Amino acid sequence: MGEDRRLVAVVALAQGMAAAHGSREAWRAAAVGACRALGGSFAALSVWERELGRLKVLVNVGELADGEEEFPEDESYPVHQFAEITEFLHEQWAGGGEPDAWVETAEGPAAGRRPGYCHQRVAALRRRGRGCCVVAPIVLHGRAWGELYVARPAGEPVFERADADFATVLAAVVAAGIAQTERLEEARRLAFTDALTGLANRRAVDVRLEQAIERHRRDGAVVSLVVCDLNGLKRVNDTHGHAAGDRLLERFGSVLSLCGAMLPGALAARLGGDEFCLLAVGPPADQVVKAAGELCSRAAELELGDGVACGVASTEDPIGPVSSARRLFRLADAAQYRAKAERATRPVVAGRAGPDDPVMRLADEPSQEADGERRRFRGRHAP
Repeated sequence: MGEDRRLVAVVALAQGMAAAHGSREAWRAAAVGACRALGGSFAALSVWERELGRLKVLVNVGELADGEEEFPEDESYPVHQFAEITEFLHEQWAGGGEPDAWVETAEGPAAGRRPGYCHQRVAALRRRGRGCCVVAPIVLHGRAWGELYVARPAGEPVFERADADFATVLAAVVAAGIAQTERLEEARRLAFTDALTGLANRRAVDVRLEQAIERHRRDGAVVSLVVCDLNGLKRVNDTHGHAAGDRLLERFGSVLSLCGAMLPGALAARLGGDEFCLLAVGPPADQVVKAAGELCSRAAELELGDGVACGVASTEDPIGPVSSARRLFRLADAAQYRAKAERATRPVVAGRAGPDDPVMRLADEPSQEADGERRRFRGRHAP
């Protein structure tokens, strides 16, 4: 019967991690599942940050002691205090062995515990009113990734050797779940990232802008969009080759990211070809225009290219109701088209030229001259 219960617990742990959306949910599902499987009152999942030489706690679940948080900002421990994670890697895993879990008690060494290690964990158990814990190293891609830690309160039965063996199995299930989560997150990242510049791509902008407009409709949040066209890319490609053109795109992407940092939470993206954008939710329109002006200045200083044509549209400006992402995109793109036609060295801002603003006419009633541009725009941003 005990074996059946443990099998059910393993399945529940795996299912919990598989159902998680993102790393934090997966970490929590791992800790909760292991805590239940081992009959603990507390569990934690930690990662080994090799470059910092520490074990960083990712999540705490169950009965938290004073000072413990579910998702701590910076709870960590020097890895030399818990040398098992590194020594097991070199002494056992390199030879093809499996990492074994072990037990600590508030009274000292217990089942499966190797003598001679530091006892900071023992002191921590006493300080937090816990009687014992089982610790299982987590191995990912053949390397030590971190550890799974499950504890029981003082007065409860102490973990036994069989519990340590079971914790080793649970750690392997957790490792598989973490690997799957990392693969899914990498796939999501690639799906929303421009491969050349590392900026967000059009798909990411579409999703974020729809969310931003919904927030604008709900609570009036200011939504601003900067659309820009990198001038001279074709000339660079034709004269210096496409590798030089790619370098220009990468450099401008870095400039865009730098200027986007002036706007808290702004999304910097490459829409495709020589077109880029900044999406800001919250900052005032004037702050966005200032960042766009800085972008124009810095783009003009790039070694290759001929600067940038930049258009801005913000719900804070007199541009009429903005009930859709498409509407704001049309306005920003029309402003960018106007900037390009006028060879403007500063941003053109929709709605700031008064009632006869040519940008508004261009966005609302596309002229024959801009018809090709509008068709290209509709193809690029159609929902």
